[in-house]
Amino acid sequence: MVTLLIADDHPLYRDALKGALSMAFNDLTILESGDLNSTVSALEANDVDLLMLDLHMPGSSDLFGFLHIQKTFSDLPIAVVSGTEDAALISKVVGLGAMGFIPKTASAQEIKDAVTNMLEGDIWVPESVRQQIQDVDETFSQLAENVASLTPSQYKVLCYMRDGLLNKQIGYNLDIAEATVKAHVTAIFRKLGINNRTQAVLIASQLQLEPPLKEDV
Repeated sequence: MVTLLIADDHPLYRDALKGALSMAFNDLTILESGDLNSTVSALEANDVDLLMLDLHMPGSSDLFGFLHIQKTFSDLPIAVVSGTEDAALISKVVGLGAMGFIPKTASAQEIKDAVTNMLEGDIWVPESVRQQIQDVDETFSQLAENVASLTPSQYKVLCYMRDGLLNKQIGYNLDIAEATVKAHVTAIFRKLGINNRTQAVLIASQLQLEPPLKEDV
């Protein structure tokens, strides 16, 4: 029995993906989650053979969810699923350890081929971008590893720092005390090996982090 977890905040896409997978495979258990917290809970409660992770869902915005889950569940095969079929993005996620990248425009046959290859331990990316995949440099890999060490709360603070918000404004948006924000900022500086907000903004921009979704703060 193979167990897959579809982590995506759009129920219609989850249903479509479930339908394609159910037609393509026998003896398959499909789990679902719609945000980062429920995804982590599902992974803790189940033995999952492959996580199909949307990069853009509450708590996960862009690369953070992938990095956080990868660090927490180091042996878990992850297939990144995204509506953005960009060679640079695909290079990043594969270079950082994803088993593959499935665009949301993929056909049922492509989904079957992708999942089959990844369950067998092979990396799969769309044929249209295979010749454009580039290696991830060591500097970017180190940045990703450092960001992966952040907690979800620290990640939210980092994103707001990138957007130029002051500690008081961040506290208001996250409904936490300014002293708590300062503690998060101190932890962020330590984990990222930096000593000022300018450096934090640069790192957040390099990793293409997005602000937390409003319903997730």
